[in-house]
This record gives sequence, structure tokens and C-alpha cells, in this order.
Amino acid sequence: MPETTTAPSRSDAREILRLAVPAFGALIAEPLFLLADSAIVGHLGVDQLAGVGLASTVLHTAVGLMVFLAYSTTPAVARAIGDGKLGKALAAGRDGVWLALLLGVALAVLGFIFAEPLVGLMGASGDVQGFAVDYLRWSMPGLAAMLLVFAGTGVLRGLQDTRTPLVVATAGFALNIALNWFLVYGLNLSVAGSAIGTSIAQWSMAAVYLVFVGRNAQRCNVSLKPDWHGIRAMTKVGSWLMLRTLSLRVAILATVVVVTAQGAVNLAAHQLAMTIFSFLAFALDALAIAAQALIGKELGARNAGRARELTRTMVRWGLGFGVITGVLLALVAPFAGYLFTSDAGVRSALTLVLWVLAVGQPLAGYVFVLDGVLIGAGDARYLAIAGVVNLAVYLPLLAAVYLTRPDGAAGLVWLWLAFALGYMLARGVTLGLRARTDRWMVLGSH
Repeated sequence: MPETTTAPSRSDAREILRLAVPAFGALIAEPLFLLADSAIVGHLGVDQLAGVGLASTVLHTAVGLMVFLAYSTTPAVARAIGDGKLGKALAAGRDGVWLALLLGVALAVLGFIFAEPLVGLMGASGDVQGFAVDYLRWSMPGLAAMLLVFAGTGVLRGLQDTRTPLVVATAGFALNIALNWFLVYGLNLSVAGSAIGTSIAQWSMAAVYLVFVGRNAQRCNVSLKPDWHGIRAMTKVGSWLMLRTLSLRVAILATVVVVTAQGAVNLAAHQLAMTIFSFLAFALDALAIAAQALIGKELGARNAGRARELTRTMVRWGLGFGVITGVLLALVAPFAGYLFTSDAGVRSALTLVLWVLAVGQPLAGYVFVLDGVLIGAGDARYLAIAGVVNLAVYLPLLAAVYLTRPDGAAGLVWLWLAFALGYMLARGVTLGLRARTDRWMVLGSH
């Protein structure tokens, strides 16, 4: 079938904004959970904050590897919608939900059993290790819910609905704040209270998605029973995306190992900086989510021309949004630390790191948009291979920081120069080279 071309129009901009604006609110819910945890736990002490930082790294490594539950479900559903096959779209969503539940239960059991050795691998000891183990173990009851939220969100994004995830995320964030404050300070449960509150909030969100997906499937006479063939197919499709995500998580884990050797102050400052980075990354990723949904739909409808124009528009917006967030971050950097800690050393180090992060925001906007475009196109194999190449570029930079061992806050600044500029530049080059070709533009539903 011949391709259809479409010139850029205001309707394209409205379509991007219709998906991206609600996606922005929904995406920042997860880093807002972390920001809330950091703000509440940070005033308990440096050891508590550092412990939660290590535990969060382990937890979100496991959860992050499972993000393919959303990233493979969204384009699969979107392509089917573009091809006019609603039943096929909902069946793909159902398979993603079942896979999320199975993986979530298995990972939760393993995480609870191996919490102490996992934290030990990060180099923690003493009180920091104890707080990290407590937080990680009490987070395990909510792990399956986190994955169900991934899958449910992916289904709705593929259906071109980002408003419902926004409502769910907003309610979940409000509940998380209330529960954590009550459990940590009201019941004096320390870091365990923060983990318990977040787990309850995650299950509340997951329940909403389960009801939504179940009702829509029943209306279209799509069985709710697990289709093992479909689940296996979803796993196969997601394997490349898992490798892509694994390369990202290895980069983050290796960064934490290096900063742990720099002491508790730098580790605490790094935890806060990484939480803010995640917040901004998810904010920039709002355009990437719009890209996943729109590109998947347009390629499913065999409209390559409009897919290309949408890509160009979103890349320009990503760069512009990166400039705006970078300027704002540079302005608030000297004051941000007061929200999270009373330790002057942590605040001072955090300010320097946030200035580095501010410089890298336009590059981050470019990277996240193109990442979303290629995910929406189902170009998972290239993303996985590129991720390994990017990691090969970053690890020598990280090793140089570790071996030279700069003193004090300087060590953390060099670490973030390697991450926010060196690593992200490698990602930008590999994604940009691919986007310039037409190899990722496979038409029709699979």
C-alpha cells in the first residue's frame, strides 16, 4: 500500500499537546513519589536518606527493567488502533497485565529474601545498610502493583488516552504523601513507614487500571483469561527493550557504586540530584510518551509521512523544553537543598551538581523524544544495541572519576559531568543517526 504524506499542521500540534500535557502530569507522579519520600525521610538524618537512596536504586533497577511492560504494550495497542483492530489492541493489553502480575510476584519474593545481600553489593555498611534493607523489604509488597501500573498505563496510552493516567497518578500521589507522613512521623516507623505508604498507594492505583482494562475487554468480548501464547509473544517483543533498559540501569548502578566510595555526604547529595534528574526526565518524557502513542498509531495506519513530520515537530519541542527546564533548574539550584536536608555539606554539593544538570537539559530533551519515537516505532533491537554501545562509552569516563578520586564535592561534580553530558551525548548521537534513516518506519500492525 502506498504511503500517505501529510504536511505539518496545527492539528498535529494539538494532537501532540492533547497527549503530552496529561502525560506530563502522570509521568512526574513516580519521581514525585521519590521526591516526597526524600523530603520526608531526609529530615530524619543523613544515614536514613543515604539508605533510602541505595534501596531506591536497587528497587528501581528491578522496576526499571520491567518498563517494557508499558513500552511494548503502548506501540502494540497503538498500531492495532491505527489499523482499526480494537479487539486485538485490548488482547495485547490483557496479556501485558498478566505478564506484569506474574513478574511482580516473582520479583517481590526474591527482593524480600535477598534484600540484605543486594544492598551489600552497593557497598553500604553500618546504619546506612540497615536503613536500606528496611526500606527495600517493606517496598516489596508494592512491587507487583508498580508493574501493573506500568502495564495498565501502557494500554491507555496506546488507546490515545493519557488523561485517565493523570487522574490516577494525581490521586495516588496525594495518598502517598498522606500515608508516608502519618506512618513515618505519626507512628514513628522511620524509613519502613515511607515504603509501606508508597506500597499502599501503588496498589490503589493498580486497582483502578485493572478495573478499567477489565471492563473495556469485556465490552469488546475479549476474554480476561491469560493467553499464554500472547504472554510469550509479549515477553519476546520486550526482551530487546529489557536489554536497552538494562544498559541504562547498569549505567546508573555503576554511578552509585562510584559515588558510594566518596562518602555519605556525596551519596546523600547524589540521591537528591538523581531524584531531581528523574523528575525532569519524566517531565521531558511527556513528549516521548506522545511520540510512542502517535508514531505507533500513524505507522499502524501506514501513514509514514505524518509520522516523519510529527517526529520533527517533537524533536524541536524537546530541545526547547530542555532549554526552559535548564534555565529554571539553574535558578533554583542554590535553594533546592533546603527542601530535603538540613546538612550544609549535602546542600552545597547538591547546588553544584544541579548546575551541571541544568546545562545538559536541552540534550536530555533531544534524547528522550527520539527514544520515544523509536520505541513507538517498535525499533527495539536497535535501541538495545545502541544502549550497549552507549554504556561502553560511559564506563571508561566513570572509571576515570573513580581512579582519580577528586576530593569532596569536586568528585560528585566530575561524576555528573560524565553522566549528564558524556553519557547523554553518546545516547544523542546513536539515536540521532538512526532517526535520520527510514529503517525504523515499518508500516502496519504486527
